[in-house]
Amino acid sequence: MRWLPFQLNPDIPATGMPRREYIERKWGKNRGPEAYSRVAAIGKTVGIPFAFEAITVQPNTLEAHRLLTYAERHDRQNDVAEVLFKAYFIDIGARGGLDRDALQAYLASDEDRAEVSNADLGARSAGIGGVPFFVFNRRLGVSGAQDPDVLLEAMEQASKTSASASG
Repeated sequence: MRWLPFQLNPDIPATGMPRREYIERKWGKNRGPEAYSRVAAIGKTVGIPFAFEAITVQPNTLEAHRLLTYAERHDRQNDVAEVLFKAYFIDIGARGGLDRDALQAYLASDEDRAEVSNADLGARSAGIGGVPFFVFNRRLGVSGAQDPDVLLEAMEQASKTSASASG
């Protein structure tokens, strides 16, 4: 698996914004708990104790995408992505197996910033408007959280399309 950059909210300032303000802008007053209740319920079924109410700052995710770009170079992208979904930034990279000092230097630089932003714009230009979004065999896209059977069917279809195109 390869994680590609896509920001749900690229307009959030680099330093983030108050979570309450973000929720109110996105869904209106008092809708935050309702908006996340389905995700929290699904998370419970797979052992993920989401605590959306504990989030005080809505981050801009450009740096997280840079972290995953860096981790990919070190064949640690999946490990770092897994840890990233449980916490944020420097400690995540180290817990995912990356060298802490090298990672800190990387995130303090502008390396890959333009590339990650361009990849995000490319995804938007291709019509991607949300996450998760899966691309199978660079041919077939599936949007949204789907049942495993739907994803398996898409993989099989993408594989057949690839085989007929090459033969």
